[in-house]
Amino acid sequence: MNPSAGTDTGGSLPVIALVGRPNVGKSTLFNFLTRTRDALVADVPGLTRDRQYGFGKVGPRDYLVVDTGGLSGEKEGIAALMARQTQAALDEADVILFMVDSREGLMPSDTDVAEMLRRLNKPLHLVVNKAEGLQSDVAGAEFHALGIGEPLAISSAHGHNITALMDFVLEGFPDKKADLDSLYPGIRVAIVGRPNVGKSTLINRFLGEERLVTFDQPGTTRDSVFIPFTRGKQDYTLIDTAGVRRRARVTDLVEKFSIIKTLKAIDDAHVVIALIDGQDGVTDQDAGLLGLIVQRGRALVLAVNKWDGLTEDQKQNVHRGIELRLPFVEFASLHFISALHGTGVGKLLGEVRKAYAAAMRDLSTPELTACLEDAVSRHQHPLIGGRRIKLRYAHQGGRNPPIIVIHGNQTSKVKTSYQRYLINHFRKVFRLQGTPIRIELRSGKNPYAGKRNKLTPRQEKKRERLRKRTRKR
Repeated sequence: MNPSAGTDTGGSLPVIALVGRPNVGKSTLFNFLTRTRDALVADVPGLTRDRQYGFGKVGPRDYLVVDTGGLSGEKEGIAALMARQTQAALDEADVILFMVDSREGLMPSDTDVAEMLRRLNKPLHLVVNKAEGLQSDVAGAEFHALGIGEPLAISSAHGHNITALMDFVLEGFPDKKADLDSLYPGIRVAIVGRPNVGKSTLINRFLGEERLVTFDQPGTTRDSVFIPFTRGKQDYTLIDTAGVRRRARVTDLVEKFSIIKTLKAIDDAHVVIALIDGQDGVTDQDAGLLGLIVQRGRALVLAVNKWDGLTEDQKQNVHRGIELRLPFVEFASLHFISALHGTGVGKLLGEVRKAYAAAMRDLSTPELTACLEDAVSRHQHPLIGGRRIKLRYAHQGGRNPPIIVIHGNQTSKVKTSYQRYLINHFRKVFRLQGTPIRIELRSGKNPYAGKRNKLTPRQEKKRERLRKRTRKR
């Protein structure tokens, strides 16, 4: 195998496309599946602003979900343009959910769209939405005429039958994360950013050779490329969020700029280097992409490229944009670089190692509980209905990102601002720079009751050092 030749191991993450006429509930289902209203909007020619991409959270395994916009089956005008814009997402989809409206019944345009989707020759499921209060066989009766198999009745607005739908749709898709670990040992680093930001140039700078095709044309690459290399004693795999494309084949920007491949690369990576084009400043698309990186829990290094060619006014504009639009990535180290000339690039891999170490760190229950006690003693949560919320102990619930599970009473009422305070406190004490941290709050009996204070002498010393460190800060 030659990973540099364009190996697309990112296919382990299934892509599910939501398709149908306008107003059948695709966006509502998208929001339910992703548990968020955030969307990455790609502001490049040929991609509409209402296109939504996200990581699915409902179902037995991870996947990507795409809201492809409304299709009418018409062959002219805006409808035809939307169909062409949607085609790229459908080409990359592993499963298509064709949504219809049980209230409106079978429409002629449903038949036109169904005929188009059948020609794609991909797994296709008919989803009858807005079926609340109806029996499944009644809701889907007239849609059998579409010839797409058994209709699956749901209500995206109320969440009815959606979990069962995703269990059925995702059945048979294996989780291949272990394959990535065996194929590409070491730290997997995805290089992401908008078209023409300098992703391939940065990888070539890391490698010290012209390994990837680079020239001043947005969308040079499409398929994810995995490139193993070693620096010092550390193994890395760099993931360019698209693949090598010959200059002669660079024609259609919609076909070349693949958001889906970028999101797959984020999922496959341990650490993400997110590039911002200093000449453009911080855009909506930068903020949207960074939001998805944080949502996925990936460790992050932020780099502003083309810095050496900027005027002082442009540099100040970049600083203002980062301060105003990207406060949610304050945990990431920030670098100003020139991938073309190498300025500032030398520090990036060191920051990648630090971010990876923070994301993968093991945190002991006694240390976490001591840190929690210290945080609460410094700043109590406001009373809820005259009662004090008690946060009793903490333990680690996962890595990459670190998940800290906190047990106590009335934890469902802990304010979001107080959770942010706790996250910042844990970050400072354990020096978890470069990675998001997640807090999970649980109420119930403490299984460590009577045990958590029985520390070894070594643990007692470590606990006291932690307390002294936080007092100094």
